Amino acid sequence: MQISSRFTIAIHMLACMDVFKDEYKVTSDFLASSIRVNPVIIRKILSQLKDAGLIEVKRGPGGAAIAKPLDEITFFDVYQSVDCIEENTLFHFHENPNPDCPVGKNIHQILDDKLLRIQAAMEQELKSITLAEMKTDLEKCLGNKN
Repeated sequence: MQISSRFTIAIHMLACMDVFKDEYKVTSDFLASSIRVNPVIIRKILSQLKDAGLIEVKRGPGGAAIAKPLDEITFFDVYQSVDCIEENTLFHFHENPNPDCPVGKNIHQILDDKLLRIQAAMEQELKSITLAEMKTDLEKCLGNKN
């Protein structure tokens, strides 16, 4: 089970929007060339980020830009905006455990609360990481001292 790649693509997109904001018009084609995915995927994610209020998009050659200060956008905000998990549950439970098996008939009772706790812990950690932190890490990688 994996979280959709839309999350990491969205983070990559936001990093590009920040890094290149003063040098280029950040368009879906520009982002697609950095991420190496189809521009249609980029446009879908741009739409989701815009609907969540995280970015502004100007039609045509206008480009995309981050709509809030980086320290006000958490990884959780991005995670929520791009629908990383189906039905709001991180773990997908197998459909038909055998009710005649002692394990099968009790597996939900055994696992459901634990899986919810794991998801809550992961979401709490996502809330603790901001795009500002990501920018600091990226600047270190790029050798900037800003």
